[in-house]
Amino acid sequence: MTSPTTIFEAIALQKCLMATYNKMVVKLAPHILYTRHDEMFIDAVTIEREGRPPRELKLGTFKLAGLNEVSVLDETFDAMHGLYDETDDKYKGVTLFAIAPESAAA
Repeated sequence: MTSPTTIFEAIALQKCLMATYNKMVVKLAPHILYTRHDEMFIDAVTIEREGRPPRELKLGTFKLAGLNEVSVLDETFDAMHGLYDETDDKYKGVTLFAIAPESAAA
């Protein structure tokens, strides 16, 4: 299983992650680490899938147990507050770590 420490580092420094998920290599911009049903998840924007950009940028949910061969890249990303809403009800009381709120980014 992926170490949460790697995820903390990527979120704190707003650095992309490279990982294998569902047998595909993905580059992710992780925004939040949280729990659901006693398992850890990240919500992240997929920057690349199999070396190609997605048709549209969107926030996806990734189960930490399903992320393999995870590495932090030396590539930063800007928080995508248009896609990620830190006030979403699904994060209340279960957030372990997240990028700075939009109000703090200004």
